[in-house]
Amino acid sequence: MHYNKMSEKDSYMVFSGTNTRYLAEKICQSLGCNLGQLVITKFSDGEFAVSYEESIRGRDIFLVQSTFPNSDNLMELLLMIDAAKRASARTINAVIPYFGWARQDRKDKPRVSIGAKLVADLLSVAGIDRLITMDLHADQIQGFFDVPVDHLYASGVILPYLQSLQLDNLVIASPDVGGSKRANTYAKYLGCPLVLCNKTRARANVIASMQIIGDVKDKNVVIIDDMVDTAGTITKAADIMKEAGAKTVRACASHCVMSGPASERVQNSSLEEIVFTDSIPYSNRCAKVKQLSVADMFAETIRRVINNESISSQYLV
Repeated sequence: MHYNKMSEKDSYMVFSGTNTRYLAEKICQSLGCNLGQLVITKFSDGEFAVSYEESIRGRDIFLVQSTFPNSDNLMELLLMIDAAKRASARTINAVIPYFGWARQDRKDKPRVSIGAKLVADLLSVAGIDRLITMDLHADQIQGFFDVPVDHLYASGVILPYLQSLQLDNLVIASPDVGGSKRANTYAKYLGCPLVLCNKTRARANVIASMQIIGDVKDKNVVIIDDMVDTAGTITKAADIMKEAGAKTVRACASHCVMSGPASERVQNSSLEEIVFTDSIPYSNRCAKVKQLSVADMFAETIRRVINNESISSQYLV
């Protein structure tokens, strides 16, 4: 009896949840494959069910879904994983460009949950064989998983963009001490000085005070962060740097959370522009927001995973 060996194209399939379809389509375009057929049926009470509309038996399945709020995105992904496992997929690879709940990575005060660990456990129990993600809020979240984690960096698309601007007297800034390692990596790569902002918080999302450590006078400043939520920190940092004599202030961040008053704050701030990746969709029209696509980067990683090739050569820094 002769068995037809699957070609590389046939051996894997890419599927997407509802709200990350825009990115999954771009990833498929880059891979030169079709986005898999999956139907998510919504019931009137808000519950939903997932069903694959084509056979996935013996295939390597890549499920593209960022887990930004609300929780439906995470729940959709969990059901997609469970359905794939029950439909005899060979491997199930979760592609999560933005990993939600990542800010809850430790107990920072008594009697709180560690949401990032809980989400890691949920994904593992659902049945993933691998996680492909980008710029986790804290690197140690990789250790919450017992499966391989391919951790990509948005610097792969942000650094070439910054170089294309050809800014003179460039200074890289971190909006807080916690992000200094990330900002220092950018500063080293671009061969320019690093400036820090020291902030104290009154409570979550509310800043009490901020000071600049370093010289920004007559400099073109680029603030580097991993995500921008309410944009309070980044706009305050930009305004303070402008007051301290900075020539221009830009910001670059991996994930465009941009909730609540964020768009309005950015529009009214001293920022020239704020650059994100498209790991999260952004619908509010703010003239200062620019999104760079990470679709090619994720597509190349999927290609290398399928072919058992190293992905480390993809990293610029």
